[in-house]
Amino acid sequence: MTPQTPVMLQVRNLIKHYHLGGQTVRALDDVSLTIHEGEMVALRGPSGSGKSTLMNILGCLDRPDSGYYELAGQDVSKLSNNKLADIRNVRIGFVFQNFNLLARATALDNVELPLHYAGRRDARVKALKALEMVGLADRHHHRPNQLSGGQRQRVAIARAVVHEPAILLADEPTGALDSHTGEEILDLFKTLNDQGRTIIIVTHDPNVALHCKREVVLHDGKILADKPVDPNALANLKPEAV
Repeated sequence: MTPQTPVMLQVRNLIKHYHLGGQTVRALDDVSLTIHEGEMVALRGPSGSGKSTLMNILGCLDRPDSGYYELAGQDVSKLSNNKLADIRNVRIGFVFQNFNLLARATALDNVELPLHYAGRRDARVKALKALEMVGLADRHHHRPNQLSGGQRQRVAIARAVVHEPAILLADEPTGALDSHTGEEILDLFKTLNDQGRTIIIVTHDPNVALHCKREVVLHDGKILADKPVDPNALANLKPEAV
């Protein structure tokens, strides 16, 4: 990112503790991070590192015990739950490991859902366009159990972007997929990033992080590293590059 690129997300001195079984777990321990508009960032770390807690705060699904969070110039640290929900509905799209699709609904119905909640009258047209973007226009009438894992994740991505959010948060989006299908999904994220969306991928897998432009490594609630990804590293992993 150039110095002129606007800041999309900025957190300062985030602290988040959980009390479990009489013990205090320091999920986030004085975390500070800035992500600029149009970046594609991996939040990487093992289970218990704090990456999911950080994602939940960035996605306005949770709030820190203390610290500052500014999203697109707005301080959201202490907003009410209703205000946070409004921000999620407008600015943020979510993609999860297990797709979170409605089993009895068609792909089209699943993608339309966020627009119906928002009272949009153009829901069907926009949902069809989103499915076309992920290559599934011809599967719009299929239910999840009639789709492969990769196709289900594409439906989930279409649902996440149908309301045209500026930010896309993906939590282990390839975790339930084979390696080839996972590569296809990561390539789709790259395409969405090229279109201008800010994308944050939460992962434990260093190879997934190589698909991003920047890697933030967390451990025990702290940021251990924050570095650009070597663009040649991914090519060196592919058989055709060996």
